Amino acid sequence: MSNEPFDLVIIGSGPGGYVAAIRASQLGLKVAIVERERLGGICLNWGCIPTKALLRSAEIKHYMDHASSYGLSAGTVGFDLAKVTDRSRKIAGQLNQGVKGLMKKNKVTVVEGVATIASATTVTVGERTLEAKDIIIATGARARELPHLKADGNRVWTYRHAMVPPAMPTELLVIGSGAIGIEFASFYSDMGAKVTVVEMLDRIVPVEDAEISSFMEKALKTQGMTIRTKASVEKLDVQADGVTATINGEQQAFSHVIIAIGIAPNTEKLGLEALGVKTDRGHIATDEWGRTSVPGIWAIGDVTGAPWLAHKASHEGIVAVEKITAQPHAHPMDKSNIPGCTYSRPQVASVGLTEERAKEAGLDVKVGRFPFIGNGKAIALGESQGLVKTIFDAKTGALLGAHMVGAEVTELIQGYVIARQCEATEAELMATIFPHPTLSEMMHESVLDAYGRAIHY
Repeated sequence: MSNEPFDLVIIGSGPGGYVAAIRASQLGLKVAIVERERLGGICLNWGCIPTKALLRSAEIKHYMDHASSYGLSAGTVGFDLAKVTDRSRKIAGQLNQGVKGLMKKNKVTVVEGVATIASATTVTVGERTLEAKDIIIATGARARELPHLKADGNRVWTYRHAMVPPAMPTELLVIGSGAIGIEFASFYSDMGAKVTVVEMLDRIVPVEDAEISSFMEKALKTQGMTIRTKASVEKLDVQADGVTATINGEQQAFSHVIIAIGIAPNTEKLGLEALGVKTDRGHIATDEWGRTSVPGIWAIGDVTGAPWLAHKASHEGIVAVEKITAQPHAHPMDKSNIPGCTYSRPQVASVGLTEERAKEAGLDVKVGRFPFIGNGKAIALGESQGLVKTIFDAKTGALLGAHMVGAEVTELIQGYVIARQCEATEAELMATIFPHPTLSEMMHESVLDAYGRAIHY
């Protein structure tokens, strides 16, 4: 079979790959995208979207369990775990079909199979050979395991197993307190499992501001979770009816275990070593445009390292494509403006520097805080537990960072992201009119508090 010519070949169709393909097509490139499993990648099929479907079911159950708090009566609330997971899988399937439609609409050639990069201009997929001026690697990552912490799909799970559980856990151990671990801990706790979270570091959600981590730990403990920090799981003994975990030398029994200790990049068998593509601790090394050490080969998304976020991958895809096509408005990736979100109960969201990092950088800071208990809308919603924290440069008024914990903060954080993108100072933010009654008013109040002007607290 003769070589098939393209302007761009993309390996991987997750939120980085398929977005890059669409943008490249919009800019007039002839594009092929290679996928070994399902269009949409991990995020759409086994990550971002289906987990939010699960969490929505748990959220509704939580509200129904507490109906009396709203003057309502719901009786005993039961659930069908198979139907809960089936709803999640159907949503993933619906969106998979949506990506297929987008590829067809944008005239992107979809090639099914495993790709190998034979040269800087050639990709082979089975017996097919695709030629292109540029290649984008968007192969993502998978759940990380350790020799003594391996999943079996029955009692010990990765995130993929946890999304289609063979049974409802009664006593669940979650190893790792990053976004994935805390989201699953929140889901299964709200569904009735007794949950223990183990974290090696001195606090949970360790990438977040320390004050937010502390608030989150107290909230989860109040819900009934057991949180163990500065702890490690040294061994898992799997039996037919459960798992015995050795934690800091002590044994404890659980019905199931979720391993959420990070992710490993999908770089095997791509042919990177033969081509001389440099890697950094397993991840592909790139510059701010997504260029690798080999001209014509680019990489985006989880395969390039932290932060491992779908929206980061999508933006990197656009950045790379616009650089490839020499767009006059092309801009490099600015990782400091990437928002982070954890969709647990309560939610966590942030952007920019933590207070600790700002001080470590030698900056003189002004810090503002506003609690949910001071917001009328939060009280009316029955969601009065939460905190908004903002950090400013005392000299310039620049918004250095924003950190939030509480209901719907994953929706609110974008306001601060836009402020940072537009380089707004405290003056513009304080002069902005926020609608009432809304949760967003707390964002305004936190800014005001940083300068001693808070109104409602």
